[in-house]
Amino acid sequence: MLVKLKDLIITVIDFCHIPFAKIIPKQTFRYIACGGTNTVLGLLLYSFLFVHVFHQAEYLNVFGDFKITSRVAAWAIQFCFNLPVGFLLSSYVVFPESQIHGRVQLFRYIMSTIIFIVMSYVLTKVFAIAIPVVRADIANIFVALITTVLSYLTQRFFTFKITEEPVEAVAEEPEEVVEDAIV
Repeated sequence: MLVKLKDLIITVIDFCHIPFAKIIPKQTFRYIACGGTNTVLGLLLYSFLFVHVFHQAEYLNVFGDFKITSRVAAWAIQFCFNLPVGFLLSSYVVFPESQIHGRVQLFRYIMSTIIFIVMSYVLTKVFAIAIPVVRADIANIFVALITTVLSYLTQRFFTFKITEEPVEAVAEEPEEVVEDAIV
């Protein structure tokens, strides 16, 4: 069933790629489609959790007196959903030809995701402190573009790197010299 779902997703994305085939490579288009879909699903899940589950409460009691904001709780749950979905889409739809073992891919994916979360935070602070004349929404667009491009490059050339099959050199056997026997 998962194979059929994967094939359906690839078929739909590749069909939508046809008008853009001359300007965007298929793999890049698949990355944009999968990443965009995962982002939208995450935003919808976050909104649903924040509004309907946590009822826009300011704080939630987690354990005893330990409290977190409902925004952080909604983000954490949404992240726990988006991380595996994003990994599966990247691994099976965008970069299926990668020969790196799945557990190595997953480890690299988690590490790069954490790095890009930190990078987003730092870049947001840089724009807010170092370049305060840039509006917050415009700065957020720049942060998203920077992290998206770097994330794609990281996934393509590190997380799901396509290793070249080593060409085994076939040792040529020396030709046997057959001398005609004179009888």
